[in-house]
Amino acid sequence: MKNNKLSHRVLQSSITSVLAALLCIVIGMAVGFLVLLAINPAHAWGDGFVRILKGGFYDAPYGVGKMLANAAPLVMTGLSVGFAFKTGLFNIGAAGQYTLGAYGALYCAIMLKLPWFVCLLVAAILGGIWGAIPGFFKAYFNINEVITSIMFNWIGLYLVNELVYQNGTGPMYDVRNTRTLNLGKSADYAQSIIPDFGLNKLFQTNSTTIAIFLAAIVAVLIWVVLNKTTFGYELKAVGLNKSAARYAGINEKKNIILSMAIAGALSGFGAGLFYLSNVGQWNPLNSTSLPAMGFNGISVALLASSNPIGTIFSAIFISHISVGGTFLSTKYYPTEIADLISGIIIYLCAFSMLFRGKIQKMLFKNADKTNVNAEPAPAEKANAKKEGK
Repeated sequence: MKNNKLSHRVLQSSITSVLAALLCIVIGMAVGFLVLLAINPAHAWGDGFVRILKGGFYDAPYGVGKMLANAAPLVMTGLSVGFAFKTGLFNIGAAGQYTLGAYGALYCAIMLKLPWFVCLLVAAILGGIWGAIPGFFKAYFNINEVITSIMFNWIGLYLVNELVYQNGTGPMYDVRNTRTLNLGKSADYAQSIIPDFGLNKLFQTNSTTIAIFLAAIVAVLIWVVLNKTTFGYELKAVGLNKSAARYAGINEKKNIILSMAIAGALSGFGAGLFYLSNVGQWNPLNSTSLPAMGFNGISVALLASSNPIGTIFSAIFISHISVGGTFLSTKYYPTEIADLISGIIIYLCAFSMLFRGKIQKMLFKNADKTNVNAEPAPAEKANAKKEGK
């Protein structure tokens, strides 16, 4: 009976979370349409809202391939932020960890010409190290991880820029393009590119690889670790109450560091998926701002309520909207409209607890009453037995 009630509550929680996220999306899209109307009402529908709504499908199959390529690193940075959330930490340093992961992947690919899976492993290791440092300060000195991770974002950015650029003489630096070497232009780096297994031909792109499937596999693994293992239980216990976890014999310091290290490794892995899929190159001259992919991970995690499986779908949706924004006619609208819509949706996610509460009352209030009436309380059952005797 208790197991049935527990599973019933879990199902209710899942349904309300999904409906709350959908409500955020609907309101955000509606507000976006109003903005389009305010800017240029004559073209708000066909040249504006429809293109954003269709996303990558507006220019299929190329747009769909582009959407999947951009979604892969978003899944990973969303997992990074969401994993830390689940363990009671706020990893706002995903951008810095992503940056270190990018350097690790590119260095192994360009300089060492290593296979792609080794490059991905190194990217994850460097990201993990960069994430573990704020975790160490949190565990042993109780310094807020938000402060240290923000600081290490900028340290990581300028460190990588210096390592790549090296006054214009760095071996990874392409003087003509003022950025890292283009892996896709030379057969020497073919083994460092993540295989596409025909996806590039299918979507008519040069950057759609199996990265999105690798990201989905990692998301499933993270879900299993958090929900089906003792290690995941310990991480969540430390996040909920460090003192209680310590009393239960859990090493809270070790788990805090491990949590941030895993979060950092996920971000670094995402950077490897992005650059080893030949989606883009690192530009040490213009990289004076942190990679947006790291901060977009916060949006993905919020929209998915930090659920690892939900992160896959929220990342694809954010990528869908962003790619749709690139198809807007610049004659009528700025492409940043898509970012505005995404921002509104994420802002509304801050009120998701309120939405979930309202939806819970609307959908399940009567159902709970029915269950209460249908199932007598234990005391009533005991009295009924005595009367029967």
